[in-house]
Order: sequence, then structure tokens, then C-alpha cells
Amino acid sequence: QVQLQESGPGLVKPSQTLSLTCTVSGGSITTSYYGWSWIRQPPGKGLEWMGAIVFDGSTHYSPSLKSRTSIFRDTSKNQFSLQLSSVTPEDAAVYFCVRDQSGLGTGGDAYWGQGTQVTVSS
Repeated sequence: QVQLQESGPGLVKPSQTLSLTCTVSGGSITTSYYGWSWIRQPPGKGLEWMGAIVFDGSTHYSPSLKSRTSIFRDTSKNQFSLQLSSVTPEDAAVYFCVRDQSGLGTGGDAYWGQGTQVTVSS
């Protein structure tokens, strides 16, 4: 069974870069035809898809976050990572890494990490 685990600082200062890593076990991030997404949920709000890296290494980003977001992978460690620059308090959320067949978090054969809380505060 595929398992995903998010890791990274739980507290980030405004204007800094948020960096999170998702470690995957039970399946390779290069396996066709899966997408590996980052999705977040701010307090009291719905889920927001941020972007994804696909099995072939291509990346796709939410237009609203594209200028601040980078997703990349380390195939030797079977990990993929998120960087979100110039964070503000509005970026505080629970951040999830997700595998599914759509790369949007809404497709089949989906697995979610447990999520990690990120607070933005000085």
C-alpha cells in the first residue's frame, strides 16, 4: 500500500519560503501514470490544489500560485517537495501531499498523506 508522509517546519515567518517534503513508500513516484500533488486547506476553508509533479517529471501549477510555487522531486529518495515563496499569514494551512491518477487530487487510486500544519507568523 502506498503511504505518503509530509515533513517540514511547522512555523514560517512572513516573506520567507515554505519548504515541505513528501516521502513516499510502497510505490515509486516515477510509476506511470500517477500525479503527485500538493493540496492545502486553510482554517475554515476548502481544499486548494497547489500543483503537481507527474510521473514523467513534468510539473503543473495553480495559476493563482504559480508565481510563488515550485515542485520538484528526488527520485533517488522517492520524495517530492514543495517550495512556496514570499509567504503571508494567508498561506497558513494544513498541507497535504497526494497521489492519484489525475494529478489534481480528484482522480482514482488516490492516497493522501496525513497532512502537516503550517503557521505563518513572526
